[in-house]
Formats: sequence, structure tokens, C-alpha cells
Amino acid sequence: MADDVSQGVAWDLKDLYASGTDPRIDADLAEVDRRAEAFAKTYRGRVGSLSVTGMKGLLEEYEDLLDLALKAGSFAHLDWAADTGDAPRGALLQKVTERWSRFQQALTFLDLEWANAPEETAAPLIASPLLERWRHYLTITRRYRPHMLTEPEEKILIEKNVTGRSAWTRFFDETIAAHRFDWEGTRVPEQVILSKLHEPDREARRKAASSLTAGLRDMGRTTTYVFNTVLADKASDDTLRRYPAWISSRNMENQVDDATVEALVGAVTGRYDIVARYYGLKRRLLGLAELYDYDRYAPLPAAERKYDWEQAKETVLGAYGAFHPRMAEIASLFFDNGWIDSAVRPGKRGGAFCHGCVPSVHPYILMNFEGNARDVMTLAHELGHGVHQYLSRDRGVLSADTPLTIAETASVFGEALVFQEMMRREKDPKIRLAMLVREIEDAFATVFRQVAMNRFEDAAHTERRSGGELPTERLSEIWLSTQRAMFGGSVILTQDYGIWWSYIPHFLHTPGYVYAYSFGDLLVRALYGRYASGAGGFADAYLGVLAAGGSDWPHVLMARLGVDLKDPGFWANGLTLLDGMVKQAEELAG
Repeated sequence: MADDVSQGVAWDLKDLYASGTDPRIDADLAEVDRRAEAFAKTYRGRVGSLSVTGMKGLLEEYEDLLDLALKAGSFAHLDWAADTGDAPRGALLQKVTERWSRFQQALTFLDLEWANAPEETAAPLIASPLLERWRHYLTITRRYRPHMLTEPEEKILIEKNVTGRSAWTRFFDETIAAHRFDWEGTRVPEQVILSKLHEPDREARRKAASSLTAGLRDMGRTTTYVFNTVLADKASDDTLRRYPAWISSRNMENQVDDATVEALVGAVTGRYDIVARYYGLKRRLLGLAELYDYDRYAPLPAAERKYDWEQAKETVLGAYGAFHPRMAEIASLFFDNGWIDSAVRPGKRGGAFCHGCVPSVHPYILMNFEGNARDVMTLAHELGHGVHQYLSRDRGVLSADTPLTIAETASVFGEALVFQEMMRREKDPKIRLAMLVREIEDAFATVFRQVAMNRFEDAAHTERRSGGELPTERLSEIWLSTQRAMFGGSVILTQDYGIWWSYIPHFLHTPGYVYAYSFGDLLVRALYGRYASGAGGFADAYLGVLAAGGSDWPHVLMARLGVDLKDPGFWANGLTLLDGMVKQAEELAG
């Protein structure tokens, strides 16, 4: 069914390389080694004393070298994600990972020398108009000086990461992708069993939950060990680099301070009452005496509709085009040129992502399209990333990427555009209610659930550091405790649900990542409010901010759109908008 509705759409990676056996891969890797060695000979020991023109030449050469080095890595990652069970693809990914480690070690001196350059030398370079393109990069790199080690120590950490956390996260991904879950006499991948949790039939949802639980328990010993290993690895890194808390390094990369994140978390957890009130409404709408964990995503009867790939494409491009023709023009490139892989296949990585690749190429999108409304929203989400990454390519590899705090802006805004367009077209109040319910649940998953997961991470990292390795049972206790706090008794979370922490990849790939989703969602609600109010020139200004990439501080970029991220009331305003959505659902229900 899924293959039919997605029409078997698979990406074409030829803009990177023809295949995993393309001889250009080895040729490019050799060229990277040669140029990295020459770069080091030219600049080692001189970074802190370069003139403005000398620094400009260094940065231009460095960006060109990074682009070539990251191109092979992008291909290997994408090719492997399409079939994680294929041994040659895994071998290529490992080879490229090891070569990337070699490259990083060869150029470790660069950031160290720049971060440690005297202020009287660095300040004129940062202020120079000739280096405007790299001003933010030069500024933020120097902030890491207190957390940097010596060059030999940095090289050791880079080398050991290949067989450390990097290896464990790949092992986790392959383990999850290879596992099969029982479903009505067959064995199906994770993505399929997760989709069953959205079935209208309650017994189907209950069976899917039981199957997922059983499969996760089968892998429990493995995933628990991987999780503990990554927790310990991060604790070791944080100690070596003198970070005060487990989340501090993530906040620094996100270009926000610890206090801002604490304010966000406090604001969201302080409004868990919105979640409890909504699920009380949903229980009544479904006519159930009690709502269990497997009922959370139950659709209202009027919500059932299937979309084929062309319908999904038309819906998203229509909404994007109504906002700004340029958005639809860029998004169309993904469909027309084979930059999307949407078919559900054995061995393919679950979930969805948009990978920006390198400025000299373009982004690619992976998703698993099964023809439901939430898949249309996922397509809108990932294409939002795609448009953002495509526009910011001109900033170059050092300034194109944004910190995670605003990386979700374009994706969630894309979802908002598509949702509002679908609501505008729909006149039946029952269907409008069903659509609104789904939108509320998506918002809750992004705002409240991600912060609840942050609370899980916080407790797990903290307890692992003070008490040693955590057994599966303890991790499950922490998970249930932090999830139950969010629902406030409105949803019964069974003991089976306790093991569900173990399939979430963000905890391993990017520890501390999840709060950025909440940050981004509440930010987008403020932005969409300005757009809906008719703010003049908003669409053009919005695309201008996307094109800026990561060339400035998040609060400076958002100020261009009329949003003050440093306003203490910012988070409360976003949460009030979510409260208003629940009130709207209550009125429609009446």
C-alpha cells in the first residue's frame, strides 16, 4: 500500500556520485588528503598573525576544502540510510567516517590557533568589512576557547570517536532498522508498526502497541547498553572540556545560554494543564471511559482520508506558492529532480530528515510516505528544511547552517502554511474539528512532548553521572515519570509504555537536541501570527532570513521578522496560542 501511494519514489544521488562504487569517491578522498596536508603546511602556526587579506584567503580555501570533504560523507550517509542492512553501503559509510576523522585531525590546529589568538589581533579581523561573510563564524569559534584541549588531545578524541559514540549510534540505527515486529502473522519494520498507532480501530492500536513493546523488550539489553555507553561518553567529554552541566555544550552550539533554555523548559512544564485539558476533550470525543497510551493518536472518524503522492505534492506546493512563489519554485526542484526518497522499503531508515549536503550540491529528503494526512505534513516539514538549506547555500559551508534553535523554523512554518490552507478549503465542521485535533496533537508532540523528553534526558544524564550504569527498569521508570507529568492523569500510561524511550534516535545522535523542537514551534507560532496579521513585506523578509542561514545570532535574525527572543514573555505568548487552539477545538466540538 505504502509503495503504491508514494509511487515508489526514490532519490537520485547522481549529483553527488553515480553509485557507491563510483571511482570519483576515492579520487576525491585522496584529493582531500593532499589538499589538507598542503593547507596545514601553509597555515599552521600563522593563523593568529594573518593579515585581513591572508585570513580571507585562508577562509576561502578552507570552505572549498570542506565542501569537497563533506560531499563524500553526504553521499555515504544518504546511500546507507536508504538501506541500512546493505553491508557494502555500511562499509562505505565507515570508510568515509574514518577518512573524515583523518581530515579533522589534520586541520585541528585551525580552530585552536584562531580561538587562542590575542584579542588585539582577532578584533580587527572580525571587524573588517572584507571578512563580513565570516564574521559570525569567527566570533563563535572564539567562544569555545575555555572548552578546547591541546592539539594532541583534540586529535585523540577525534580518532577515538570513530570507534566510540559514532560507532554506537550507527549500531543502534542498524539494529532498529533490521528488527521486525509481529503484525497479524507477518513481520514488519518499525515504521509500519508505528503507523498502526494512528489506526481508527482501537483493537488495532492496542495490538500495535503490544507488538512495539514486545519488539523493544527483545532489543532492550542492547539498546540499554548503547544508551548507557553514550551517556558515559558524553559525561567524559563534558568533564574533559569543563562544561558545567550535561546540556551546556548543546546550548552553546545552539547559541543560547543555559538560563534561556531553563526559562523555556519552565514555561512549558508550567502549562502541562493545557495537555491534560485537551486529552480530556479527546476522550469525550472518542466516547471512551478511559484514554490509554495507545489511544493518543486515534483519529476522529471524520479525519480519515488517504492521499497519493501527487495529491500530497499539489497540496504542499499550493500552500507554499500562496505564501511566496519562490518557495514553491524551490520546493518543486525536489520533486522534479529526484531529491526525495519517500517509498517504504525493508532496511530503510525510519522517520524523516532533510540533509543539506554541501553548498556546491543541494539538499536531499528522506521520508516514509504511507498516504495519510500526517505524511503530507511531514512532507511540508522536510521541504521547509529543504527550502531553507537551498537558500542559505550561498553563505558557504561555514555560515550556511543554523543552530538547532532556529533550524526548525522553516520546517514548522511550512507545516503551518499547509495546515491553514487545508483548513481554509474544508467547510464541514466535523472534518475541520478532526483536522484541528490532529494539528493540536502535532503541536503537543513538538512543544510539550519534546520538553518532557528533555526532562527524561536531564534525569538520565544526571543519574548516570552520579550513580553509574542505569538498568532498563530504571530508565523506564524515569521515562514513565516524566511522561506522566505531562499528561497529568488524562492518559493512562501502562507499564508497557515504559520501554518506549528506547527507539528514539535523538537521544543518541544529538544528546540535548529535543528542546530545540519546542523552541522552534513556539517561535513559528509568533512568526505565523505576524504573517496572519498582514504584516507588510513579511514573506520577502522571511525568505531573506532563511537565505541568511547561520550568519548571525538567532535573536538578531529573528528581530528582522519582528520577534524578540530575549523577551521573558515570549514563551508564555506561544503557549497562550496553543491554549487558544484547544479552546477552538472545544467550541467546534460543541
